[in-house]
Amino acid sequence: MWLKAVALSVLVCAVAAYNSRRFPPGFKFGAATSSYQIEGAWNVSDKSESIWDRLTHSKPSIITNGATGDVACNSYYNWEDDINIAAELGLHFYRFSLSWPRLLPTSFIDKISAEAINYYNKLIDGLIKRGIEPVVTLYHWDLPQRIQDLGGWANPYIADWFADYARVAYRLFGDRVKIWITVNEPVVACDIAYNTGFFAPGIKSPEFGNYLCGKNMLLAHAKAWRIYDEEFRSKYHGKVGLTNQIFWHIPESDEDEELTEMVRQYMTGMYSHPIFSKDGGWPPEIERIIAENSKKQGFSRSRLPPFTKEEIDLIKGTCDYYGMNYYTSRTVRKARDGESIGSWPLQDGAVDLGAVMSVKPDWKKAASMWLWSYAPGLRHKLVWLKKTYGDVEILILENGVSSFSGQLDDDFRVKYYKDHLEQLWLAITEDKVNVTAYTAWTMIDNFEWGDGYNVKFGLYNVDVTDPKRTRTPRASAKYYAKVITSHSLDIDKYNAKAELYSTVLFYLPLPIILVAIAAMMFSYPKWRTSKSFVARHRKLLNVPDMF
Repeated sequence: MWLKAVALSVLVCAVAAYNSRRFPPGFKFGAATSSYQIEGAWNVSDKSESIWDRLTHSKPSIITNGATGDVACNSYYNWEDDINIAAELGLHFYRFSLSWPRLLPTSFIDKISAEAINYYNKLIDGLIKRGIEPVVTLYHWDLPQRIQDLGGWANPYIADWFADYARVAYRLFGDRVKIWITVNEPVVACDIAYNTGFFAPGIKSPEFGNYLCGKNMLLAHAKAWRIYDEEFRSKYHGKVGLTNQIFWHIPESDEDEELTEMVRQYMTGMYSHPIFSKDGGWPPEIERIIAENSKKQGFSRSRLPPFTKEEIDLIKGTCDYYGMNYYTSRTVRKARDGESIGSWPLQDGAVDLGAVMSVKPDWKKAASMWLWSYAPGLRHKLVWLKKTYGDVEILILENGVSSFSGQLDDDFRVKYYKDHLEQLWLAITEDKVNVTAYTAWTMIDNFEWGDGYNVKFGLYNVDVTDPKRTRTPRASAKYYAKVITSHSLDIDKYNAKAELYSTVLFYLPLPIILVAIAAMMFSYPKWRTSKSFVARHRKLLNVPDMF
């Protein structure tokens, strides 16, 4: 009798497990913000000026409505509200960034701010107390202005200055922070900044300054990673990586397939190949093309600065995971004869490749000028990353969509999350991509760079006209909380006991499952009379009537 009961329980659990779109046990859900976008308190205590402080104050016309991050969400004072929101959502982790000019007021390690240490300790300890893991970004674009005055990311010494800053952060917070992100989106911090001049530091140097920035940012990441690996890993057992802004690129025609793959290497490989490939260095074809173009333009050397053998070895392998942020996709075609190509993102071109990027007419437009919703692109990109760089652990560290309205009933955002989470689930379950975490961007509305406060990405609305910066949950927050609680896309079918049973089944060795089912089948005549047992379990686990 007991064997029959065990067998039936195993079978019903199997049906429940495989009939639901559950994420694997141990998969983590989080949400993210960044220091300049939420902290405010721009000149409080001994904090020094950042490049975004300088840009928004000196060139207000660049930002919609002349907005600044001077107050933003006032999270420097409202940090407890942020922790409460993270807890309400049920987040497994909360990703935020340290402010380099807040922690190191002189930009260097000769002075470490006691006030900044206190602020970040309160935030980290408060999260841990609520059962939420802190995930920390070292650099989310708010470079100290003093370092920018020395050349910023175009100065090769910045790699050492960043490494010094990273060591301070590891020493202060590494006992509690186990996931570190060195740099957020080099392709944005370098390419958008220097291709347009509309991002801090406000210097326009397309197809030149962005390459200098990219090389030095990769070296800075590598030095920070090696410091952790050599000085802190054995003690704190954490993980360090950088996160890339990821697009999926689709050829407009069969003739554009080769060019499209080149664009993938240009947009993604530039900040991945040096780290994750066997040989290291820039993607070879990209390096060759830029060198040839530079020669045609009359330069004595390539606009893309080469890596030395020592630099290639320094950068190669500096990863504990692959961090990626996905929002949107692009189509790719070859530029027509005589067609003018502008630099990404304002004109969606890859000038050095002669490529024009666009979107399909059926993709849903978001509020941000660069964002159209195309959820299948997430799955395609995940599969491409696995094929290109192997079965590396992938953390999705940003995914979200913008709207103009601050309305709480944000059905468009709910659909965006549903569609993208479904594609993620398919990549994990069908394509066997090793994704272990998903992060919603963003937890709360904040200063959205050039768009100021005109566009909203938040799961929670923030009333920036209210001195208290009141936070209010949107429908998307409630949806995401249900996904986290149920650990599944099927939030309306969530059943705590079913979750427990299917989780147990996940870890149950296959031979035990087979033996139990075989025993049940050998006792088939008696099993057929046990419909009351089956019915009880079917109702409990929300499985179909199949007996």
